[in-house]
Amino acid sequence: MTRTIDNEPIIGSTRRAACRIGLLAMTGYGVGGLTGCGTSLLPKAAPPPALYSLDDAAASDARSPSARSAAPTLVVNPPRAAAGFDTTCIIYLRQPQSIDSYTQSAWVDTPAQMLAPLIVRAVQRSGAFRAVLRGPSAAEAEFLLDTELIRLQHEFMGRPSRVRLTLRAGLIATASRRVLASREFDASAVAPSEDAPGGVTAAHMAVQTLLAELAAFCASAIAD
Repeated sequence: MTRTIDNEPIIGSTRRAACRIGLLAMTGYGVGGLTGCGTSLLPKAAPPPALYSLDDAAASDARSPSARSAAPTLVVNPPRAAAGFDTTCIIYLRQPQSIDSYTQSAWVDTPAQMLAPLIVRAVQRSGAFRAVLRGPSAAEAEFLLDTELIRLQHEFMGRPSRVRLTLRAGLIATASRRVLASREFDASAVAPSEDAPGGVTAAHMAVQTLLAELAAFCASAIAD
């Protein structure tokens, strides 16, 4: 049975609970017999997981340069997620290609969904666009930004552990449907502790690095 870092997998505790209840039934003890004792032998419900979000608090005070009135408009399409990463689970790896997740910690939403408004604000702060809108949008825009979350994972293959964030992006001219530029971004950050909270902290640092690179990429692509 695979073990996780902050607790055993939920399936493991569920299986043991089912076995325990079955054994009690076979020996003739019902719930009434158990509740008659001073301490119940029934398994306790697992506590709810701690929930974490991704945000751009580190850049919240940054002022956006004033965009030219003739600057184009950009629509940021909802980010997609690669297989295995369209989940609220906080993913970690102890060895390459062996994906696991914390049982007592989770994202409040999928990372791809949480990245959507962060991308909009980061590109808007570049000052290269008159407006940056979150798609889908009926507004006319000269450019579209497509993104795909390739991975967001806490890696324990070395010490200290690191969080790795990879995002693929493509900037499209809406009139011609031509891809002006595409790039795969890869950012990582050292975790301050070897647990889920440490991984979340490192994820925020990796997100800030990647957002800055993505915003510069978009500004450069329309300037060429």
